Amino acid sequence: MHSRDKLASARRDLRERDVRVVILALVVAVATVATIGLFAALLQKTLVTSASAFLAADRQLEAEHGRPIPQAWWQEASERDIRTAHMVRFSTMVFGDAGFQLVSVKAVDDHYPLRGEIEMQPDASADREFVGQGPRRGEVWLNPRLMRLLALAVGDSLEVGNLSLTVSGLLLREPDGGFSMASLAPRIMMHADDVAATGVIQEGSRVEYVALFAGDESALEGYHQWLRPQLEPGHEWESVRDGETLSRSLQRAERFLLLGGSLAVVLAAVAVAVASREYALGQRDTVALLKTLGMTGPGIGRLYLRRLLLWGSAGCLGGLLVALPVYWAMAEVLEQVLARPIDSTLELRGLVPALVTALVSLFAFAYPPVRRLQKVPAMWVLRSEPGEASRRAWSDMLLAGGAIAVLVWLYAQEVSLVMALLAGLTMLLAVLALVAWGLILVLRRVAGGATAWRLALVALYRHRRSTLSQISVFAMTIMLASTLLLVRTSLLSDWQNQLPEQAPNHFLINIAPSDVAGVAAFWSERGYPLEALYPMVRGRLTELNDQSVRQAVSKDREVRELNRELNLTWMARLPEDNQIVAGRWFDDGARVGVSVEAQLAERLGLRVGDRLGFTVGSEVITEPVTSIRTVQWDSMKPNFYMAFPPDSELRRLPATWMTSFHLPSERKSALNEFAVRYPTVSVLEVDHIIERIQAIVRQVTQAVEAILALILAAALVVMAAVVSATLRDRQREGALLRTLGGRQQLLVRSTMLEFALLGFIAGVLGVLAAEAAVWALQQRMFEGDVQWHWGVILPIPLVSSMLLAVFGRWQLAPVLNVSPMLLLRRLE
Repeated sequence: MHSRDKLASARRDLRERDVRVVILALVVAVATVATIGLFAALLQKTLVTSASAFLAADRQLEAEHGRPIPQAWWQEASERDIRTAHMVRFSTMVFGDAGFQLVSVKAVDDHYPLRGEIEMQPDASADREFVGQGPRRGEVWLNPRLMRLLALAVGDSLEVGNLSLTVSGLLLREPDGGFSMASLAPRIMMHADDVAATGVIQEGSRVEYVALFAGDESALEGYHQWLRPQLEPGHEWESVRDGETLSRSLQRAERFLLLGGSLAVVLAAVAVAVASREYALGQRDTVALLKTLGMTGPGIGRLYLRRLLLWGSAGCLGGLLVALPVYWAMAEVLEQVLARPIDSTLELRGLVPALVTALVSLFAFAYPPVRRLQKVPAMWVLRSEPGEASRRAWSDMLLAGGAIAVLVWLYAQEVSLVMALLAGLTMLLAVLALVAWGLILVLRRVAGGATAWRLALVALYRHRRSTLSQISVFAMTIMLASTLLLVRTSLLSDWQNQLPEQAPNHFLINIAPSDVAGVAAFWSERGYPLEALYPMVRGRLTELNDQSVRQAVSKDREVRELNRELNLTWMARLPEDNQIVAGRWFDDGARVGVSVEAQLAERLGLRVGDRLGFTVGSEVITEPVTSIRTVQWDSMKPNFYMAFPPDSELRRLPATWMTSFHLPSERKSALNEFAVRYPTVSVLEVDHIIERIQAIVRQVTQAVEAILALILAAALVVMAAVVSATLRDRQREGALLRTLGGRQQLLVRSTMLEFALLGFIAGVLGVLAAEAAVWALQQRMFEGDVQWHWGVILPIPLVSSMLLAVFGRWQLAPVLNVSPMLLLRRLE
């Protein structure tokens, strides 16, 4: 065929409505997956960058053994184009006008911070400022509470060891001022070059040297691989994903973005499958004509294969032309919402999932029904037989299911996600088979008549193949959109429950046993009663089943908790936000046993019954694991890896107590009075951690809304395509009814009722399948509590019913606006 003939053939194809539907489905598929893929990647990068401010860098390397980080390590980072900064953390006594005070010192260089900004005030009466550098040499910034405790003002001198420094500002917040035992005392920040002159750090001093790194993710991972064999037990390599406070929130956010993209992949495949099937059915007469003219089956196969390739190219190009402007518009909106610049550079690899989806959808969903046409005898097709053997249909369904599983796996690479979606779809198909059988039994008994209800029911039975096909596609579409909507509801609800408005924002640590009652009374008198106080003993996990824990645990596992002391406690009741996943909680009067946090138990490979040995000072305590429990680290309440029964051996060891409570910012002055009355109690303010987590939740919420809008838009396009697939038959029937005297009002009512019933049945089936999928996802991916979402699922069948009724009315427009005779001539 010459190029001119091919071009003419392509133009003729484009004039056919079914061809335009297939191309539109491919455009929707590519545009949806590409937009969500690019936007999800942008959001993931933005979230990680925002969360990296918790470390003031992309990675931190802490040296807790008191020795500086080797110079060769700095040199290697520089050669890999990784930006670096360093800081020194230690505790010491400082002297001001009001006497001495124990402080936590953070000494930073000129490059700190690599991520985020420092919030400070040049003076108590000045506005807050965000700066990208710490104090200069000879200067020091003080925490406002410390300024009041030492009766100092900006411009005064503060003595740190042998060095006198000038107070040049108030330190309000450091980007990496997280929850750490080094941050319990009031904080000051000075320049790292001044540390030597203080004379505070001597041989054997308790000091931490910290290296900060920022750069390309691949460069950082390569550097870590080079560095890992050289790390000692006193070194700790940390990313923002390693912290208990933020890692769970980031993990949930990223998994939700993967879920949104995966649902877009499945929805795109459904769109292509529906459109291509209708196109194949519409081509039966054409194939019959080609066969009567002498064209062979293989020739017909090659002809339609070329057409599919042409349409696939057009669909991919059109989808990208739609996706790119939408992506840049969404990136612009995200930048305005976050009120800061973001890197919206287009990554071409983000388009690969969309192109792979189009390719797989084209040949796994579009080609099989077209390929079957070449094997159908011409006379069979001319008799308007369906031309689809059930065995072949089942093989196509298996191929489609396998293709969907492969697409979701390639996109998300999450077994739980693939299994949950496939389980939901399988359950949906099984229920659809029962519904189909029940509908046929019920509808075949309905006799015709002149009422809208009878016409609607008779139409459902007369188009039973189309009816079941439409219910299947509608239910599948509703299931996919509902799954995203339900997970979004559960996800945000869980987050909001974990961080309510009155979430604890202050920790009291190092409370002496003799002060417990007085501390509780102090805050109760001021209207802020303490919910619970917990004893705390510092100890190391050293033995597992009577051998060294480092020998018992596989060397392939990196368990950071083995390199430091853990907070051990005893408690009689299981905290509300903890949940037992193995074993059982302590009985009343229990003396032996230990409850272990679930993630640590998984990293150590622990089971109920294993024996753990803890070294506390010179004492060794050995207890069996009696339960494993989950802990909500981001609840901002005291949480512990290890919990013992109240009458255990741990109770005879010296302990301090801790608690957390919510204190409004306008009442922070009470902290000064508290510090005077209980000077040995450490107060840790975690307002900034709560604000950062809430900011991430807001960002994810906006991402969820944007992705949900895209999924719903794609779902509407799919549903509209399915409704319009039977347009020709319905127009012919409508024209005949009008010719026989049927009123327009009767046609409108019966058609809207028919589609409303379709929408309601599909809505009920779709939300039930979505609940099954969400149950699996909540259990395996999002680690949330399983519950029925009545407030969301009850309206969905009603909404889908009304929506499809509107689609049905829209489908009637050509019948109502054109004379019946002219319409019949067009359709013949």
